[in-house]
Amino acid sequence: MNVLIADDHAIVREGIKQFLIGMGNVNNVQEASDGNEALSKIENEKYDFVVLDISMPGMSGLDILQELKIKDEDAHILILSMHPEEQYAVRALKLGASGYLCKDSVYEELAEAIEIISKGGRYITASLAKKVTMDKIENKLPYPHENLSDREFQVMLLIAEGKSLKEISEELCLSDKTISTYRTRILEKMDMSNNAEIIRYAINNKLIE
Repeated sequence: MNVLIADDHAIVREGIKQFLIGMGNVNNVQEASDGNEALSKIENEKYDFVVLDISMPGMSGLDILQELKIKDEDAHILILSMHPEEQYAVRALKLGASGYLCKDSVYEELAEAIEIISKGGRYITASLAKKVTMDKIENKLPYPHENLSDREFQVMLLIAEGKSLKEISEELCLSDKTISTYRTRILEKMDMSNNAEIIRYAINNKLIE
């Protein structure tokens, strides 16, 4: 298989690379350290499989999925993120990801996901499948945060983690003014008035620990 690993941490890329090589059916592993580099490589080369992080400098994993969806480009992408399923899994799958795993998943689960996705399938963990099914059975109304755009949701989580607007702007490589605009939209859409309410909402809904 021809594989791309996109993650801004070199030690993570190396660990995944060695694991893939150990599987025995990978003959070429390329790397990308930020979102812009990852998107460029995905658009210019055919990969059997892409391991993609959510939080990276420049374009995020969700930004890349959105761009590929707009251009109607097919890519077998597994999101491998530090963020738990509750935060990004459903959004990533709706944007075209073939699977979602947390970085603390066991290697056996990663191997299974790679095998399924590389053959054109989709990988959904048992816990996520159960959640989606129960939501449909109970006919739950959308949570307020589900009305946020992907970028707004990302900013909301960073605010909920207690980061300042300046810290968020540096992490996402966006201007302070842009982040402030996102914050205003978030508060309006969720009918909130301050960061404390965002933090309380995120904790109550298990979006952060």
